[in-house]
Amino acid sequence: MATLATKNLTLADLARRYDPKSGKIAKIVELLNEDHEILDDAVFVECNDGTNHKTTVRNGLPSGTWRRLYGGVQSTKSSTEQVVDSTGMLEMLPHVDVDLVDKSKDKAGTLMSEHTPHLEGMRQDVEATLFYGDTDTYPDRFMGLHPRYNVLDAGDDTLSGYNVLGGGGTGSDNTSIFLVGWGDQGCHMLYPEGSKAGLSMENLGKELYDADDSSGKFLAYVTRYKWDLGLCVRNWKTTGRICNIDVSALEAMSSAADLIKLMIRLSERVKLTGLRPAFYMHERVRTMLRLQILNHTNTNLTFETIEGRKVMMFDGIPVRKSESILLTEAAIS
Repeated sequence: MATLATKNLTLADLARRYDPKSGKIAKIVELLNEDHEILDDAVFVECNDGTNHKTTVRNGLPSGTWRRLYGGVQSTKSSTEQVVDSTGMLEMLPHVDVDLVDKSKDKAGTLMSEHTPHLEGMRQDVEATLFYGDTDTYPDRFMGLHPRYNVLDAGDDTLSGYNVLGGGGTGSDNTSIFLVGWGDQGCHMLYPEGSKAGLSMENLGKELYDADDSSGKFLAYVTRYKWDLGLCVRNWKTTGRICNIDVSALEAMSSAADLIKLMIRLSERVKLTGLRPAFYMHERVRTMLRLQILNHTNTNLTFETIEGRKVMMFDGIPVRKSESILLTEAAIS
């Protein structure tokens, strides 16, 4: 049986460490992870500078001296630079009519059923930002993977573009496949220093709200959900992207990107040793990957049982679905 063991903690792992008397955080985390596999995979690391995280990245290695007898050795040092990643604050304030809750036989269940759509909205916001968040455009969010890997490979293996492969598509009906190596030395999520994995729930009691039909006010139970989080790519070599995948050509199987070859090439370039890797793609792309596999005698695609669930694997790497990955990306050159 395959495993996805890692020394880093996922959101669910962190939630299990909380005092259950302090709230329903564990249950909320389970809801957040349903059908959002990237949140199930992602590891979380506490910020080391309040709401920011400072990472020292080594960007140059020293060269040794070939010494002759009685010859000297030059003093050496490596070069580094410091990168700062920020976190964003995502909040929701769902309010539920007091009478709806109080007249129910299951008050807690009724309240949670009304909160579920809000939690779904939060996880969709987080997942979309994880891929496409751009602090240059939206400074109140965090920087996602798309803007970090948005320059095509130019053959220079010292630049992050080396891990960006193109599928040949043009125009604006393209999509991407991401390969992420999760871990504290690779790619990881952030939560502010001193907080509980960035997710908190607070019951604010009863408050008056204006009715949507402008008929007056009504009394409602109000809950505050707050999720502070960010993303850090400690080492660009541990993550990569296949872009310019023409969706219409892919599904028509005409001049389509060869997903198998591209995924093999990317998995060879991305450094995954000691990390928790996973591919992420839209459901329609994963469907086409399975269909392309049918044309090959030796298949790279398998299904394995991991932690009691059937997981699609490509060369031993889980292949995950994400509806947050767009099918309308503009091609990059």
